[in-house]
Amino acid sequence: MEISTTPSSAAVSDERLAEILASPGFGLHFTDHMLTVEWTPDAGWHAGRIEPYGPLTLDPATAVLHYAQEIFEGMKAYRHADGSIWSFRPEENAARMVRSSRRLALPELDVADYIQAVDALVTADQRWVPDPAGEKSLYLRPFMFASEAFLGVRPAQHVTFMVIASPAGAYFKGGIKPVTLWLTEGYTRAGRGGMGAAKTGGNYASSLVAQQQASAQGCDQVVFLDAQEGRYVEELGGMNLYFVHDDGTIVTPETGTILEGITRSSIIELAGKLGHQVEERRFSIDEWRDGVRSGRIVEIFACGTAAVVTPVGALKWDGGEVPAPASTDLTMRVRQALVDIQYGRAEDTFGWMHRIV
Repeated sequence: MEISTTPSSAAVSDERLAEILASPGFGLHFTDHMLTVEWTPDAGWHAGRIEPYGPLTLDPATAVLHYAQEIFEGMKAYRHADGSIWSFRPEENAARMVRSSRRLALPELDVADYIQAVDALVTADQRWVPDPAGEKSLYLRPFMFASEAFLGVRPAQHVTFMVIASPAGAYFKGGIKPVTLWLTEGYTRAGRGGMGAAKTGGNYASSLVAQQQASAQGCDQVVFLDAQEGRYVEELGGMNLYFVHDDGTIVTPETGTILEGITRSSIIELAGKLGHQVEERRFSIDEWRDGVRSGRIVEIFACGTAAVVTPVGALKWDGGEVPAPASTDLTMRVRQALVDIQYGRAEDTFGWMHRIV
């Protein structure tokens, strides 16, 4: 894919950048450039370009504003101790975007072109990749949306793919603490044949009201159950779940109506290497409640790109609560093993890391 570059004439100064990278937060600051590629049925993917970061000009009839034909990915670039810059399993993010494209009737961007596009923006803005101290990284947001201006329910004939980047600090300020979860029994994210397995903004929009309920109850995140029976645990608002049993086995809810997380699949492999068998199956809310109360479930953790791995504490719902499981030992070992690979502190025996610079 041909990608032209127009350097920014208003790049952030080195002094200001140092201030930003000292305490970047999450999603608050954006790099000097953005990448754009356009698609039409006749020309295919074309007009690849890196240009100064700035606002978009959209017609009020732009299709994504009315029909939500949009997908995105979330990934990170990591600086290693030797100054090199790497991404984590970018081919998996690219493949998932292809699957999301098919579900949302969007054109597919080839895996190699996706990786090239992400690498190009990171290379252009490599000074924005923080040093690894404190688990800082450069968060990458590739996304695709229907950019044709029209009103009508059909797939758009003009589509735009973009990549933007934002430096990110450690997800947990003041250390990792178990998150308290709220069980929503009135809202679901997706059902059979829905969009739950696609990474699309509508899935996250549908979780917000339930997240508001969770916050009102003093909880950090919300747990969703399946839409068909309202019995089986699916996922959190933005993370997948794992349940560790007293015999060392681990269960994670099966996919199909939930997002196939890149971190989720990596943990399945990593846990196996640590000697723990992971089973993917339906997991009921009663099994969660009873398992914690009996001591059969000794740990629960959630995972995702932003938080990596976080221990789960108490589960609350309208009229009840089960306490936090007894341990976080395996949770923290899995987390440490994963971040050590990402930051180059441990050998990447899985071949997960991709060098960018």
